[in-house]
Amino acid sequence: MLRLAAIQLKTSLNKHLNITRAQDLIREAAKNGSSLIILPECFNSPYGNKYFPEYAEPIPDGPTCQSLSSVAKELSVHIIGGSIPERDKDGKLYNTCTVWSPDGAILAKHRKIHLFDIDLPGVFKFQESETLSPGNSLTTFNLPNWGRIGLGICYDVRFPELAMSYSDMDCRLLVYPGAFSMATGPVSWELLGRARAADNQLFVAMVSPARDTESDYVSWGHSMVVGPDGQILSDCKDNETIIYTELNMELLDSYRNSVPVRKQKRWDLYNNSYKETQ
Repeated sequence: MLRLAAIQLKTSLNKHLNITRAQDLIREAAKNGSSLIILPECFNSPYGNKYFPEYAEPIPDGPTCQSLSSVAKELSVHIIGGSIPERDKDGKLYNTCTVWSPDGAILAKHRKIHLFDIDLPGVFKFQESETLSPGNSLTTFNLPNWGRIGLGICYDVRFPELAMSYSDMDCRLLVYPGAFSMATGPVSWELLGRARAADNQLFVAMVSPARDTESDYVSWGHSMVVGPDGQILSDCKDNETIIYTELNMELLDSYRNSVPVRKQKRWDLYNNSYKETQ
């Protein structure tokens, strides 16, 4: 059994305070028995193109990563560090998630693959590509005595091919730190999380920042964890909070055996149909 904590953190303009608050909530989650603790997208920074260059830092040597490394070692827990704006040695910016082991070592780094470039006329427009570059690799890591975990960030959840690829890599849990907007969240947040879980018969964690109606970008909130049958195991509203979930591997294996769609796929037909449309 794995006890997971998803921290719906309220971020501010003060980077130091964001990091300190994240550490405090990580300690609270560990005190309550969680061994895997997840932060939201852009937890050390306001979300926005004008903020990414200002708050960006190198990985793993920047102050945010150093704080995550330190608290992971202090508490002997695994931490999925939501995401932060990353600046590489060539000056490129990425939206990047890091994973930390109980001894404070970095286990994985996922750069957001699909950039959030959308335009809902008269409603909402955002273009991450104005400042950020996309990542070019899938990212997984192994949690000892539990299984493999796949990483995505926010807009990555809209692409079922990514989740399916992780499923083929035998991931048991997909983690998506994400800051859906007030335009997209009510329509898509729950739908996409439950769909990715049900399609691939695995656990999905969607971890949002808390809603701040005074910020430039207002996040939807509603962090949640979904089971392999698509049912919500735990969730919250839009306030700063921590949600806890027990992930039972026996439940996952039992459901996969009862509804064995993973063994019943007709790739002989799907692949041919796909080729015929090209």
